[in-house]
Amino acid sequence: MGVCLLYYLAVVNIITFMMYGIDKLKAKMGKWRIPEYALFLSAIVGGSIGAWLGIKVWHHKTRHNAFRYGIPLILALQIGLFVYFRVWPAFE
Repeated sequence: MGVCLLYYLAVVNIITFMMYGIDKLKAKMGKWRIPEYALFLSAIVGGSIGAWLGIKVWHHKTRHNAFRYGIPLILALQIGLFVYFRVWPAFE
């Protein structure tokens, strides 16, 4: 895996994790929120680990089935794609 990809994934996951925390804080304060599509999009572009951790750490979006099941599904698909493209060819 390229170093640039590792840096990208680290940054996008940190940003995603922070987005979930900020959104939770704004929810508690009754302020403007981060749109749900932005939270999902950040997971889709590689921040699924940060999103999953954000849900667990901040206890955020735990009642929304789209997040409760969608984020782990995105994470599983991304892990599956990683295994398929990076690990599986080594066995052929």
